[in-house]
Amino acid sequence: MPRKVKVSELPDFDFSEHLDSDQAVAEYLTAILEDNDPALLAAALGDIARARGMTEIAKASGLTREALYKALRPDAQPRFDTVARVCAALGVKLVAQAAHA
Repeated sequence: MPRKVKVSELPDFDFSEHLDSDQAVAEYLTAILEDNDPALLAAALGDIARARGMTEIAKASGLTREALYKALRPDAQPRFDTVARVCAALGVKLVAQAAHA
């Protein structure tokens, strides 16, 4: 009989470990943007920034590491300026497309 595993015993899933290419990053952000959730977008940008190196992204975006961590935590609602600066530092851009009925 298989051993039962408690959810609390499972390791935390760190999505940043799987963001190892520009294509993976683009697909991840595209999926996140479809949810229209600013806090989820902030968390996703945080995942990508951790994958690329938070210190490096902070320098490239002109933000302090502390401000970057604060702006990209899962419950954050960062200003668009912050999102745009982080996207530029990550080398990605947000693209609008027509919504289908």
